[in-house]
Amino acid sequence: DLSRLQFALTAMYHFLFVPLTLGLSVLVAMMETVYVMTNRQIWRDMTKFWGLLFGINFAIGVATGLTMEFQFGMNWSYYSHYVGDIFGAPLAIEGLMAFFLEATLVGMMFFGWERLSKVGHLTVTWLVAIATNLSALWILIANGWMQYPVGSEFNPETMRMEVTDFAAVLFNPVAQSKFVHTVSAGYVTGAIFVMAISAFYVLRGRNIAFAKRSMAIAAAFGMAASLSVVVLGDESGYTTSHNQQMKMAAMEAMWETEPAPAGLAIIGFPDQEAQETHFEVKMPYVLGLIGTRSLSEEMPGIKELVLIAEQRVRDGIIAYEAVMDIRENPDDIQAKALFERHQEDLGYGLLLKQYTEDITQATEEQVKLAALSTVPDVPTLFWIFRVMVGLGLFFIAFFAYAVFMAGKRVLHTKRWFMHLALWSLPAPWIASQAGWIVAEYGRQPWTVDGVLPTFLSVSSISVFDVVLTIIAFTAFYGVMLVIEVYLMRKYILLGPEGALHHGDDAKQADALLGGGMVGAMPGATANPTNADKATQSASREG
Repeated sequence: DLSRLQFALTAMYHFLFVPLTLGLSVLVAMMETVYVMTNRQIWRDMTKFWGLLFGINFAIGVATGLTMEFQFGMNWSYYSHYVGDIFGAPLAIEGLMAFFLEATLVGMMFFGWERLSKVGHLTVTWLVAIATNLSALWILIANGWMQYPVGSEFNPETMRMEVTDFAAVLFNPVAQSKFVHTVSAGYVTGAIFVMAISAFYVLRGRNIAFAKRSMAIAAAFGMAASLSVVVLGDESGYTTSHNQQMKMAAMEAMWETEPAPAGLAIIGFPDQEAQETHFEVKMPYVLGLIGTRSLSEEMPGIKELVLIAEQRVRDGIIAYEAVMDIRENPDDIQAKALFERHQEDLGYGLLLKQYTEDITQATEEQVKLAALSTVPDVPTLFWIFRVMVGLGLFFIAFFAYAVFMAGKRVLHTKRWFMHLALWSLPAPWIASQAGWIVAEYGRQPWTVDGVLPTFLSVSSISVFDVVLTIIAFTAFYGVMLVIEVYLMRKYILLGPEGALHHGDDAKQADALLGGGMVGAMPGATANPTNADKATQSASREG
């Protein structure tokens, strides 16, 4: 439980930075595209200012992501041993993408303004956006396999999961739907961030032209992204209903199998102990249409799925016995044939390890307990899912209004909406965190769904060691959060004129100071030249 808590803390903290990085990378590239097409200075300033905030967030995000990968070896060593052949490949590629490709391109993006042509720098900026999204793709391929372990099988000789079809791992339907859904959520985060900071400038009565253009592009981008989140979330729900039926049933607190098509619960109060939902209000047919794309296909309820799990636990015992026989005699043909028939249920047999050391001697009561443990915490999933969906619908309404008013060029005059935009800043982060809680908490009791239980995945380390590292990580992350907030606040308060031209102002001040000293020297003219006047004028404008 402590190792789970530590991974939850580090993963959820790291994901405070990921969605903003995804969203801002594309928005900055779009802004620079307009600059290259129009050659207007304001679009260059927009690109550099929002790019500066992107850079701060990107750097902190990379630093906080490092500890997550180390945890697989430190806290989850048996997991790393058991499934490392499959999980390690996309994780390694993600590391190469993040620490080599992205880092190189980001350096070129920030330091290449005076060294690259306009088109060359624009190309680099778009490559940063693409590389950032590809980095997310590989980690979601790894996570998608944990949700739906395709293209692999257990090898009794090595006692590990091994790849049988890497293409199936890459094109896992769960991974693909998770990728587009997660990336779209990141785009919404970037759009809300730009809208909120721009609204802050409007309310302060400063940088109005800058804020108007920033809000216009963020509104259009956010509208497209928020619609895609809902559409792709529907696709994610469809894959979940087929590949993780218990998670879907728990999200809807659907205890009994309903006649097709099932209704969607709008509100209710699930009672896991009584296995019923109080004061439930449903929309008829909707869940069945989302989950099955039909009017005739049933979606099993929690109670039915527990009964199915009981049988899979019994079959898992047979698979486990066959594995033990193969370990003793690798040439045992009968044991190999038995394992082939029941290998998909081996993970369910391993669930018994939390109730008995000898799986083969498990009692019927222990089998029922193991089956019941496949039900995640229903009330938590039910409410967290509805928080995520409710915020998703809010984003659509928010951006629809913003696009309409921006089209009429009056968005910046709606002060109530500027306040709403500013106060909406935390909303996309809340929605993203809720989505990950649904995805990961809903997978329990599995680390790899149907393959490896979470309680078996942990390393043999002491409670003291885990508590110590939790304290250390919390302190380290606390410092990183202070740095992030300080830097973001500093440059947002400076605004584009302060953040981008601070160095130019210093140079101009030096020039003026130098001119004054020259004017005080014997023989120097007291009358300022046209160049001096121009420098003074530029300094005042700055």
